[in-house]
Amino acid sequence: MSDTINFNNTEIAFGTRTKKELLRAKFLFGMLEYGWLTRMAKPLLNIAFKSRLPIDPIIKKTIFSQFCGGENLMECKASIDTLYNGGEIMSILDYSVEGAENEASFDQTLETLLKICQFSEFQKQVPFMVFKPSGIGKLELFQKISEGTPLSISETEEWNKVKNRFELICQSVAKTDNLKIMVDAEESWSHAAVDQLTEEMMVKYNTRRTVVFATVQLYLSKKLDYLQKLKSLGKQNHIKIGVKLVRGAYMEKERDRALEHGYESPICEDKSSTDQNFNNGCSYVLENLDVFDLFLGTHNELSCLQLVKKLKEKGISNSDNRIWFGQLYGMSDNISYNLAERGYNVAKYVPFGPVRDVMPYLIRRAEENSSVGSQSSREMELIKKELLRRKYSK
Repeated sequence: MSDTINFNNTEIAFGTRTKKELLRAKFLFGMLEYGWLTRMAKPLLNIAFKSRLPIDPIIKKTIFSQFCGGENLMECKASIDTLYNGGEIMSILDYSVEGAENEASFDQTLETLLKICQFSEFQKQVPFMVFKPSGIGKLELFQKISEGTPLSISETEEWNKVKNRFELICQSVAKTDNLKIMVDAEESWSHAAVDQLTEEMMVKYNTRRTVVFATVQLYLSKKLDYLQKLKSLGKQNHIKIGVKLVRGAYMEKERDRALEHGYESPICEDKSSTDQNFNNGCSYVLENLDVFDLFLGTHNELSCLQLVKKLKEKGISNSDNRIWFGQLYGMSDNISYNLAERGYNVAKYVPFGPVRDVMPYLIRRAEENSSVGSQSSREMELIKKELLRRKYSK
């Protein structure tokens, strides 16, 4: 077997996909190449929902089915079983209901996350779960804590509830034998508060094994400094530090806010400097695997190949349980399945939730695909290649 991983191998990438599913994906990614269409879809969907038009079945059979595992855990079971049985791809269950703004919604999210924990404990194909801090508390509250703004009495009560929810989630995961929890990314102006809570949970629960993973967005130019801080935290407290490295997801929002408020943008200057920062972060973690566990969350083929090369150079086994690769459900199957076929640890983010409740997530996913045109184009290229391969291999 060749040492080189071929991310163009569509037979492996789409082995679990039917022709009907591939044609649906081709149609969707084709639409996403037109940014104006995505921009039009958002207000039109809002109007349709407010008018109570029965469009849920259409959405569920199209964009929802492409990017989500189901509406509930039982529907997700079929999706995660297909991933595992079709290529030993693991799953990260992601309750993707966004935009919660009240205590009842935050409590509902907590209840769902605890149910995910109970469900995942007995599913060998689900080694991780994930949550967004803004799903269990107001983002503006995280911002105030981060900026050192004094809280009112009611806000202090709210913050205490946020901390309790945060700990309940991590505590429940820590009580299992193998499940791990990722604290997902937010905007930079909330990071100090998110990091503080995440670090407290690491110190408390990462003593026996790596339970809690922080997300480090390396399109932020100073995040290498934060990795160094996390290493010191691990050394000082004799714990393992879990890190999920990503480039980032809020670039335009970050730059716009910096311009509006008159401070220097925290984002790397351009794509090449972002890539360099990402590569440096990955190298730093690999040099300190006595402290870190690494989850590389990326759809960038070159970044994945570079990590594969570094693991080989260091003599680290493909299946070393300290190293994981991750992509989103419905995207970059050429990366996920070809890595897993070589024995690397791969997990897909599998979002789920009621159709209408996950629409903000789906719209954001569509916008990201439209803004990074090369992603949709690459998906289209691979799908067309596989359809041709099947046509002429009969």
